[in-house]
Amino acid sequence: MDFYQFAKSVVFTVLKPIYRMEVIGVENFPKEGGILLCSNHIDNLDPPVVGICAPRPVNFMAKEELFHVPILKGILPKLHAFPVKRGLSDRQALRMAINILKEGQVVGLFPEGHRNKTGKLGKGFSGAGFFALRGNANVVPCAVIGPYKPFHKVKVIFGEAIDIEPFRERKAKPEEVTEAIMAHIQLLLDEYHPDNKK
Repeated sequence: MDFYQFAKSVVFTVLKPIYRMEVIGVENFPKEGGILLCSNHIDNLDPPVVGICAPRPVNFMAKEELFHVPILKGILPKLHAFPVKRGLSDRQALRMAINILKEGQVVGLFPEGHRNKTGKLGKGFSGAGFFALRGNANVVPCAVIGPYKPFHKVKVIFGEAIDIEPFRERKAKPEEVTEAIMAHIQLLLDEYHPDNKK
């Protein structure tokens, strides 16, 4: 067992009983090929929670500042994290993400770019659409439904993969693809949020 799998099992063991985690739609996750995993962002715990719930290892972008923290800078690369400067305009990070996708791996992304404490899904950065178009990858939409309070249920829902090929064929702009991704995430939130149950 490598460090990633070890850390994943430890974090899952710790967090699952605290947040009564429920994972839905794992069967929607393609077993192979490049995947851009796009999720809403409601809490700092989202990256580890989405990571431990996904059936395949996820490479997450992490704020560049974290890689300057003495303990974290040695651990983050082992957790398949790579640095990105704020705003998703870091060309080196963009190239790295695209290469990871082309290698048939999974890249995790929060298109909103920051936590949204309102509980409403915000506007997505065009970088999500850019990665989907350039990385030869399909997109798996993901919804995290909280709140992150001890012994309150946290749901992680993986939707059906979005085929990006039609967007590529008609040379769609990244903004359009991002809007489509965000719409799929919103559908998951609408379907599974407890406030929407009658």
